Amino acid sequence: MQSTLSPEQEREFAAIQNQLAEQLRLTDCRDFMTVRRIAGVDLAYWNAPDGTEHAVCCIVVLDMQTHEILETAQADGIIKVPYCSGYLAFRELPLVQEAFGKLQQKPELCVFDGNGQLHPRRMGIAAHAALLLDVPAFGVAKTYYRVLDTDYTEPAPEAGSYTDIVIGGKVYGRALRTHDGIKPVFVSAGNDISLDTATALAMQLTEPESRIPLPTRLADLETHTARALLRGDA
Repeated sequence: MQSTLSPEQEREFAAIQNQLAEQLRLTDCRDFMTVRRIAGVDLAYWNAPDGTEHAVCCIVVLDMQTHEILETAQADGIIKVPYCSGYLAFRELPLVQEAFGKLQQKPELCVFDGNGQLHPRRMGIAAHAALLLDVPAFGVAKTYYRVLDTDYTEPAPEAGSYTDIVIGGKVYGRALRTHDGIKPVFVSAGNDISLDTATALAMQLTEPESRIPLPTRLADLETHTARALLRGDA
């Protein structure tokens, strides 16, 4: 059975998250509707025959206006930090940082398959990575991460409908319906972008064949292909 974090590690990681959260800026640092390079970031995991856990991070950079793929990068390796809810970034950031460093052109905005502010300490992967990489980012998660025992309210069935996820009187994120009658996704700002802009971009970048934005959908497809190759499945 996979180990978990020790109490000492949890305290250390929580202290880092709380310190970083003080640096977050939840306003638009620029007009994001005019950016060209937007990147989707995702990871896929697998277990090797020797029992070690591996992952591959794939980043796909798109032209936001034409949706042309401009560049891709990936990094893979052994995952050394055990899984523990609320501390996913510490498992994934080494590979995210390595893949990001391989890009020839820095993206102007990143979209993560995960959460930003929608986190007990407002430090999901999209927020943590945004600070580490010094790039604006937001997260769009496919499943709801129940923060501080708070549920979300289903948005209306029409595409574009959303409900705010309010915890302790503060808005942490949104449940957003990207297509009529399908399950919502969960949008939250990471850093240097507002929740309103993140919501608008999530809608703008979602195409008919998927309920998630194109950048993370393409990154997800890349991770599945890369994982199959690395495991020797293909």
